[in-house]
Amino acid sequence: MMRELLEKTLRVNELDVRKVLRTAAVTGALGGAALGLGLQKEVTPKAVEKPAVTAKIEEPVPAEEEEFDKRQTIEMQVTAYCPCAKCAGTGSPGVTASGHKIKAGDVFVAADRRYSFGTKMIIPGYNDDQPVEVLDRGGAIKGDRIDVFFPTHEEALEWGVKDLDVEVYSD
Repeated sequence: MMRELLEKTLRVNELDVRKVLRTAAVTGALGGAALGLGLQKEVTPKAVEKPAVTAKIEEPVPAEEEEFDKRQTIEMQVTAYCPCAKCAGTGSPGVTASGHKIKAGDVFVAADRRYSFGTKMIIPGYNDDQPVEVLDRGGAIKGDRIDVFFPTHEEALEWGVKDLDVEVYSD
């Protein structure tokens, strides 16, 4: 157990680990027989010139937490649209620019090309302030403007146009 701990924290080559273990066994910190090193009592360990370097072992950050560490808040003009021909045009009804097929209950954003498809955003007042993805584009969407998707024209009109601080989570 002690050997495993030393090997994990010292991060040095195997010969250096053996020197440290021999020194510990000879000085009485560990029993040589317990380590299976077969050390003689006459062996005198060399003085250690430098303390062993330890490396901090960092726990991996879960993907979702890492993603939210790269956040920016940007003031944007947020308008709403729906799948009707008036809002979305007649190009590909029911399909976004990313190829996403619109279905009941969908929530997503149409944004400028500088935001890649899949970029997550939190828009205050939309989708219960939960992240939504950029899945669409629009000819009038340039710079700091986005469109939020609603299933009906009435809901889109009710949203209207808002200037909001949008949290953008980049890749």
